[in-house]
Amino acid sequence: MSRQFSDLFDQLYRDYAPMVKQVCTGFLNGDRALAEDLAHDVFINVWNALSKFRGEANYKTWIYRITVNSCLQYLRKPGMKAGLAPEQLENIRDQDTEATAKGKEQVSELYRAIGQLEEVDRLIIMMVLDELEYDQIASVMGISEATLRVKIHRIKQRIKKILSHAG
Repeated sequence: MSRQFSDLFDQLYRDYAPMVKQVCTGFLNGDRALAEDLAHDVFINVWNALSKFRGEANYKTWIYRITVNSCLQYLRKPGMKAGLAPEQLENIRDQDTEATAKGKEQVSELYRAIGQLEEVDRLIIMMVLDELEYDQIASVMGISEATLRVKIHRIKQRIKKILSHAG
């Protein structure tokens, strides 16, 4: 590969690794170690596909799509579960030292609620929480922006219902 190709990959990694790790962490319900491994897999896929990038979307949207596909492929492997063990929830709380105790519990409750959603809904809400623009999310998911808005509304309603039954 050319030096320019390598430099582009390095730049994409610097720019988007935090986003990829966050999406993976959210999709895997806060398992940061597993999300780190999955993020590495995402960037292996980015490297392998970079020469085929056609510029039909921006790099962020393209990398999000690879991340979404990698997360789905991972969870569809036999024996993989997206749920968290109680000790993993403890680790999430312990790692977030800046938040208050109440804030940490709210984050854990949100992760638990998101973890109860269907795979695609989890991905959509994680992109919303990551503040991706709706047009970018729609492009990643391959749906219209109007359909996305309806889905997001329904997802939020489901999360509210889950949270109201948890308390």
